[in-house]
Amino acid sequence: MNLEGLKQLRRCRFVGGDKTERINPLLHTLDKDVPTSTSQFLTDSFQRGLARWNRERLQPGFPSADWQGQFDRDSRMLRLEGAFLEELRSEIRDEAAAVPTDVEGFIAWFEELKATGPGQGDPLFPWLAEHATRDELRWFFEQEAAGEAGFDDLVAYTQVKLPTAPKMELARNYWDEMGRGNAKGMHGPMLDALVETLEVNPVIENTVWQSLSLANAMTAMATTRRYAWHSVGALGVIELTAPARAACVAQGLRRIGLSDRERRYFQLHAVLDIKHSEDWNREALRPAVAEDPRRATAIAEGALIRLRCGERCFDQYRASLWNGADRALG
Repeated sequence: MNLEGLKQLRRCRFVGGDKTERINPLLHTLDKDVPTSTSQFLTDSFQRGLARWNRERLQPGFPSADWQGQFDRDSRMLRLEGAFLEELRSEIRDEAAAVPTDVEGFIAWFEELKATGPGQGDPLFPWLAEHATRDELRWFFEQEAAGEAGFDDLVAYTQVKLPTAPKMELARNYWDEMGRGNAKGMHGPMLDALVETLEVNPVIENTVWQSLSLANAMTAMATTRRYAWHSVGALGVIELTAPARAACVAQGLRRIGLSDRERRYFQLHAVLDIKHSEDWNREALRPAVAEDPRRATAIAEGALIRLRCGERCFDQYRASLWNGADRALG
């Protein structure tokens, strides 16, 4: 970001109702002489501010007399969000640029991410399965639940105006997320039920910035049309890589005494996401890249952004859990 951009961001304000306040928590690092090697966005203050804004702006609401002030605030926040995503892109752009853009080459590269992508095979998950205490599993799950952006909503945002074949696959995936019309089978409420079972409090204030960054990046890609194909890649790589991790978490939850019903969310994703990934790659990625090879690069960028964000989470989770910091929830 150039100097003039920083000056503009420092003048940004939140406007809400009759109260106006500087967005100092969000721009804390932007107001300092930060070395160019240090991120201005991968911080507690920025990610928490962005997470609060996302939570507010995506909630259904009503017309407000201050809609113009809210619009001005949202415009400035969108600039910040865009700069954050562009920083994430800068980390993986060269790697993504080298990815094949022919259909067979691209699909082979994408499926290989399951084995060799960033964060894959992290030792955190076998440890959760075999050794973590109840409180350690609770802390891990609290971080994951607070950083959950809602896969169903992300798919719904992403599918807008997509070509027919990818759109149909996202629709089928969304229908599964919604329990195929049965409220008891909806994935979101399953997650909420586990929050109650484990008695955790997944709030922004208690969540490490790495988890918030992952959710914020996923939300940004899904809700911003210039990153729509990035979102297709990010969502697809979740389906590709989640089953093994979900199986480990389910094993850990079983070890500490949770019933099949109580750990259903992770058990379901350990199995169902395998089929989801196969379908996504065949029905969404293949036709998308065949129609326009440029999409391969955008999809690759989205997948790598998602995996890099996940890798940061795993590193931080291990640092907190294995060093004994922030282990107990009380």
